[in-house]
Amino acid sequence: MKLDKKRGIAILGSTGSIGSQALDIISRQPDDLFEIEVLTAHSNAELLIKQARMFNPNTVVITDEKKYAEVRDALSDLPIKVFAGQASASESVCMESVDVVLAAMVGFSGLLPVTEAIRAKKTLALANKETLVVAGDIISKLVNDNKVSLIPVDSEHSAIFQCLIGENANEIENIFLTASGGPFLGMNAKELANVSATDALKHPTWNMGSKVTIDSATLMNKGLEMIEARWLFGVNPDIINVVVHPQSIIHSMVSFCDGSVKAQMSIPDMRIPILFALSFPFRCKTDIKRYNPVVNGSLSFSEPDINNFPCLQIAYDAIQKGGNCPCVMNAANEIAVNGFLENKIRFTQIPGVISDTISKSSFVKNINIESLIASDKEAREIAKKLI
Repeated sequence: MKLDKKRGIAILGSTGSIGSQALDIISRQPDDLFEIEVLTAHSNAELLIKQARMFNPNTVVITDEKKYAEVRDALSDLPIKVFAGQASASESVCMESVDVVLAAMVGFSGLLPVTEAIRAKKTLALANKETLVVAGDIISKLVNDNKVSLIPVDSEHSAIFQCLIGENANEIENIFLTASGGPFLGMNAKELANVSATDALKHPTWNMGSKVTIDSATLMNKGLEMIEARWLFGVNPDIINVVVHPQSIIHSMVSFCDGSVKAQMSIPDMRIPILFALSFPFRCKTDIKRYNPVVNGSLSFSEPDINNFPCLQIAYDAIQKGGNCPCVMNAANEIAVNGFLENKIRFTQIPGVISDTISKSSFVKNINIESLIASDKEAREIAKKLI
């Protein structure tokens, strides 16, 4: 399918897992479909330089200002504009040549660039789930006020989005958000107490960055995705059900008031939802492996183990409390995950750090961007002290 026009793409977080896979799938498409206009990265200057030389974007941004000279000098023979700093990343998405912004950064850092992209009325392909976790109400209002398209990139939310196409105002009864279960599926508390960061990074089905992979192991990733789904689809968290599905073939399901259930299925490959978000409402051909129900075998489902993986319940409690609580939870989780990766705390201590940070942080019911920035800062300081 040919697109309506050649689309200018800005990738925020191009050196991460989602950004790299986006560039890979774009490189496999005909030249008249996409044009890379902006690439941004935090500190991976070496890969950013390599990507820039391959795709020749209009602009690159390295947000770690200490790496600016390295990137600038390496690209000095090309007509590429090079900038540094968080503000430059936010400003880059406003370029007139940019049609679609792929927000692929990990964590709270994605909030301001996403808000700038929305205000600039760019189509937003959102892979940065933390943006909606932290500021879902604010982002939803911005999207509506600016009448922009927000297309989810996470495989689960892309699946829900695809299931809802054509349903218009039909009543959603339940959303089934599928989870692989991560590398520790079926383990008890005693076994989990001794797992290492190396063990946690061995995801059975997905190839993701370290932070997302640890979140998958703790089930916090499903908690974040539940909150994201609440805002993306305007539904009550009570009807969002997490279901463990180790094969990762069904990426999510939606049931309707008449008893019908829709599911979106494919081989687990993030390039499929990435490309769909960039090309929507069109579908582009790919050479990605196809799902075959006979070859790939049976599918299984079970309830999540919230006793041994309490992060999921923490997320449900946070969205029910509302205000800045999801923001505090997200900040505490980022610090706790880093603490685990740095061998400062055990895997089983991650939920405790998050819960204790929430209880010790100031609660703000009526939030705005400024209060969220302050809440994020306070929560990180508390979590670091707890660790």
